[in-house]
Amino acid sequence: MKKIDDTKQLGLLIRSTRKRQNLTQEQLAAAAGVGVRFVRELEQGKESCHLGKAMIVVSMLGLQLSILEEDTL
Repeated sequence: MKKIDDTKQLGLLIRSTRKRQNLTQEQLAAAAGVGVRFVRELEQGKESCHLGKAMIVVSMLGLQLSILEEDTL
């Protein structure tokens, strides 16, 4: 499990996973039903990317997002 602290780290993870799976940005966009521009901006860590679309891309790559509540004690 990797800890993702910001959109840049999420973008890097998505990019490296896509490349490991030998997918182009165009192929991933088509499979996820999003635009190539969205994939490009998501991989660059653009903070205003739509969360719903980002979750679809993550799922298409076989990744899962988990949220852990930090202990505030």
